[in-house]
Amino acid sequence: MNKPVIGLTGPTGAGKSTVAQTLKDLGCMVIDADRIAHEVVNQPECASELAREFGSDLIFPDGSLNRKLLGIRAFSTRQKTDRLNEITHPRILGEVLRQIEAGKAGSAKAVILDAPLLFESEADRFCDAVIAVTAPADVRLGRIMQRDSIPAQLAQARIRAQHDEMYYKERAKYSFDGSLPIHLIPESARNLLEKIFGDLHETI
Repeated sequence: MNKPVIGLTGPTGAGKSTVAQTLKDLGCMVIDADRIAHEVVNQPECASELAREFGSDLIFPDGSLNRKLLGIRAFSTRQKTDRLNEITHPRILGEVLRQIEAGKAGSAKAVILDAPLLFESEADRFCDAVIAVTAPADVRLGRIMQRDSIPAQLAQARIRAQHDEMYYKERAKYSFDGSLPIHLIPESARNLLEKIFGDLHETI
């Protein structure tokens, strides 16, 4: 069987990063689209375009990008989020493809593409299977507030700027309950990975 590329996605605060780390512990290579995005937006050309769209005060005196301020503005409405994606996605996808090919040539069991915007960016076309990680809205709200040190109002704005969990479940063949107790996640992830391997083997 060819080494599979498995997309991992879901709304913010659902627990996707924890599942990604677990899959890495199980021998998979994880491509972190958020990390790639962080590197891409700090490239001078991309940062300049974002500043033109969302405000020149996004650029610090040292030339770096104020990502927190960008997040507040870009995630305030669906339209602004879409505009952010239009600017950044083509640049991000180029680097994602490069890392996928490198991962296929390596020794990992599978290549995991950890991407919150997997479907919106159409990066799911590079994947053999997709897992959607979801969790109830109240769980996500609390996690976002704690993770990003922001008040409930801003956390709710980020949730509203994204699709609901049905958007992900309807598009992904596999789903994972991100609200599981932490000690149950490794076994659940291992079982799901084995199922995906089995299903892909049957289709080849």
